[in-house]
Amino acid sequence: MNRRVAFITGVGRSEGIGAAICRELAKDGFDILFTYWTKYDEEVSLHKKYQDPEHIQQEILDIGVRCEKIELNLQDTASFDKPFKFCKKQFGCYPSVLVNNAAVSINDNLCSITPESLDDHYRINVRAVTFLTSQFVQLFEGDRGSIINLTTGWSQGPMPEELSYVLTKSAVETLTYTLASTLAEKGITINAINPGPTNSGWMNDEIKKEILAQSPSGRLGEPKDAANLVAFLASDRAQWVTGQVIHSEGGFRNRS
Repeated sequence: MNRRVAFITGVGRSEGIGAAICRELAKDGFDILFTYWTKYDEEVSLHKKYQDPEHIQQEILDIGVRCEKIELNLQDTASFDKPFKFCKKQFGCYPSVLVNNAAVSINDNLCSITPESLDDHYRINVRAVTFLTSQFVQLFEGDRGSIINLTTGWSQGPMPEELSYVLTKSAVETLTYTLASTLAEKGITINAINPGPTNSGWMNDEIKKEILAQSPSGRLGEPKDAANLVAFLASDRAQWVTGQVIHSEGGFRNRS
């Protein structure tokens, strides 16, 4: 009855960062609520075999905590309060941890960008993150909460072939910094993580080779790397850390 609930968005692929975050938080004793959107996951995944959310949910249940899932199109503004109502109904409380992991990431540049592409990125990467954060804070009923946003390495080096993505992800960092002092008064920390290029199902062999050439650690980033940092930021050990953007990318050198 005293366990805390962690709410993670964008958990549709077994090898994704979202699924890894669910596993690590479950190991730390959190009950888990996650969202997924099958249409997008199937479009961006390079997996030969698609592993659905039921598979991920069973993995979490096998760890020994409660786990619920809800399919949610975060482009729809009516979806922002649904997971919180669902959480209260299923767990008897609202979440004390929010991980804004869901994102749209489709390559474009200054010549190929379209209003539609930018709007698609904005709806998830900015609008959904902002309003899920707002709902979380307004409904928060504990004495210790955490918001963890996933961002990207735009400030570490230029990413001109991902223009819509970096424009909208930069807003996530602004949100994180702007809200830190206000949320501290409520007992809530807010931080952002740049996990660097992560082997989460989107890389082909050519991309892996290119990234390895820029990785002094000699390996690719794995979803568990990001998940370990999320678990720390959600723990009591990180209660004095807020308003930070943490670049967790193994010394990756962006040569774009």
